[in-house]
Amino acid sequence: MKKTPLYSRSRRPVDAPEAAPVAVAPPAVAASTRRGRLAALLARHERKVWALALALLALGMWYGNPALSMKPPLTMEQIDAAMRQSIEDKPLLSPATRAYEAIFPSVVRVVGLMTEGDDGSDEKEHGVVERGVGSGVVIIDNGTILTNLHVVSGAKKIRVTFFDGSQSEAAIVNTQPENDLAVLRARTIPDDFVAATMRSTADLSPGDQVIAVGFPFGIGPSVSSGIVSGLKRQFRSPDGQQLLTNLIQFDAAANPGNSGGPLVTMDGEVVGIVTAILNPNRQRVFIGIGFAVPIENAAAAAGMPPF
Repeated sequence: MKKTPLYSRSRRPVDAPEAAPVAVAPPAVAASTRRGRLAALLARHERKVWALALALLALGMWYGNPALSMKPPLTMEQIDAAMRQSIEDKPLLSPATRAYEAIFPSVVRVVGLMTEGDDGSDEKEHGVVERGVGSGVVIIDNGTILTNLHVVSGAKKIRVTFFDGSQSEAAIVNTQPENDLAVLRARTIPDDFVAATMRSTADLSPGDQVIAVGFPFGIGPSVSSGIVSGLKRQFRSPDGQQLLTNLIQFDAAANPGNSGGPLVTMDGEVVGIVTAILNPNRQRVFIGIGFAVPIENAAAAAGMPPF
């Protein structure tokens, strides 16, 4: 039996009186053919179809998840309100506070001890007394401490108190009288203490903020803040016996007991050792002018290489 063609590509003969009618495929056969062509098309573009399907799936998950959906940008008012709320919840530390927290573990209380009668009096020796009270700063983690020579000069024993309250005897290992400096070495040190970071004074300028940390009148550790008032200053001791040169002048409050303590920048780095205050009325109170030995001189006293 002759198969009926789906489509006829034959042309009507010129001499034919009338074209033969084209046979129309049954509906079922036509649908089957369309599915076949679609299957063939999918087979030819299988990778593209899968990529498109995955893209549509990901897009659907994105829009369907509120946490992943795009949010409108915050306005300046919203950002400002969020910053104010954050500051209220956790106030920012002042620069002086941050500097103090950085240097605090390295600051020590230094006491020069002597026995009664050692001062030349006629009293009988029956106890140990404090000859001088000052401050110091640990500059090497083996217990090396910088302080002022006048704090420990003439003492029979030296006792240092660390930031955690622990105490140790210390010995003088070097002095630099021309700068009123003494280098101590503690016999025992805390397990978790750290040495201070020292910084060159080459870029120090008048107006730079600084803090002085120590034990004024034995109270402390205490911190006071101010600025560098000048550089390369001179100071003559009250008895006129010694002239100190190349000093840092500062106005952070310092009193007897601050001697030997560190002068610190807002980065928490030591730039000097507090050594004197100007007292024209000789009442040993601070009137706004203090002096510190540059850390370059102090480091040299400890045998450390120059900056």
